[in-house]
Amino acid sequence: MLDIKRIRNNPEEVEKLLKRRGHELCLDRILELDKQRREKLTETENMKAEQRRVSVRVPMLRKQGLDVTEILLKMKELSEKIKLLDTEIKEIDTEIEKELMNIPNIPNPDIAVGESEADNREIRRWGEPEKFDYETKAHWDLGTSLGIIDFERASKITGPRFPLFKGTGARLERAIASYMLDKHTLEHGFTEISPPYMVNGQSMYGTGQLPKFEDDMFKLNQKEYYLIPTAEVPVTNIYMNEILDESVLPLYMTAYTPCFRAEAGSAGRDTRGLIRNHQFGKVEMVMYSIPEDSYRQLELLTGFAEEILKGLELPYRVMELCTGDIGFSAAKTYDIEVWMPSYNRYVEISSCSNFEDFQARRADIRYRASGKSKPGFVHTLNGSGLAVGRTIAAILENYQNEDGSVTIPMVLRSYMNGLERITL
Repeated sequence: MLDIKRIRNNPEEVEKLLKRRGHELCLDRILELDKQRREKLTETENMKAEQRRVSVRVPMLRKQGLDVTEILLKMKELSEKIKLLDTEIKEIDTEIEKELMNIPNIPNPDIAVGESEADNREIRRWGEPEKFDYETKAHWDLGTSLGIIDFERASKITGPRFPLFKGTGARLERAIASYMLDKHTLEHGFTEISPPYMVNGQSMYGTGQLPKFEDDMFKLNQKEYYLIPTAEVPVTNIYMNEILDESVLPLYMTAYTPCFRAEAGSAGRDTRGLIRNHQFGKVEMVMYSIPEDSYRQLELLTGFAEEILKGLELPYRVMELCTGDIGFSAAKTYDIEVWMPSYNRYVEISSCSNFEDFQARRADIRYRASGKSKPGFVHTLNGSGLAVGRTIAAILENYQNEDGSVTIPMVLRSYMNGLERITL
């Protein structure tokens, strides 16, 4: 959520910066509401000051034997007016919050202006895609022929775009998640979290999924709960409505959870295999940082995700998203894309973002700096470390052999009881 003071003090600048991300917005409505609020607030403060003055005078007048009935009647009327104004102010606050909740974050001024992913900027590449001298298979065919993924029975159980991992496939999924969590906790300094897989609406508002992306969420009819679209939501909201001491920052937290997404509006896009499912596993990394250090933390965060791919020896590239492609809440985002032979292109496997104080304002996550009485908002960051289903897809396709078997990456073999190859 943007700072209302920033909008009030320089609305033209805010409109201009939002226009860079293709968001045409007139701030007149929110500015008018803010003006009404401040006028009513001044009025109530003056009335309350009058109440305090009279409350001091009344006992003195009574001591002098004077009749204070009329004064008390006026104070009663004044009290009713204050109550009415307080109610009106709360209603305006609600309207202002509604307006602010639908305004996206302002993009970092250093990122490229663009309209779509075609305008994203490549930062670096690692590894060389394998040049196969035989006809390769897509991961959905490999998984089916090896008997480790059953899309047909998953569809029978639930519906399309759900996977069912079996035997070695289920073990591979567990091995990949364990490898990622061990890497992040033992080497990168993250604290492992096991959060709820359902959250309330306030948590979804806090990280920016609501109200804009409600159609992408799975909501439970019996309760006002949502299935998590990513561990970002519960983990970021752990310290909702709290003030942290600066000494505990930066905070690093990681979690492996299932993720649930309706994928509204994605019909026809990557519907086969493991790339775009309604349910998938993902290891998430979440950071809290002081504002001055958050962009250094973004580089570290992206590097941590890259280390997973380097360990798995999967070729990838890092893309800096342009203003037209960054997410609603993000100020700057790096996408990490892994090479997928079946697509003959790189496919997103991680997205690492700095939200600055956008989420922290919505979730009211603050910190108190040493020697300062007034707390400020933390900067929040998160990144996939990595999406497990897409990692399985990348391993199957990049490590496939001519005989239809798949070699297990070296770093995963200790998690697979020494298994070196998945065979027919």
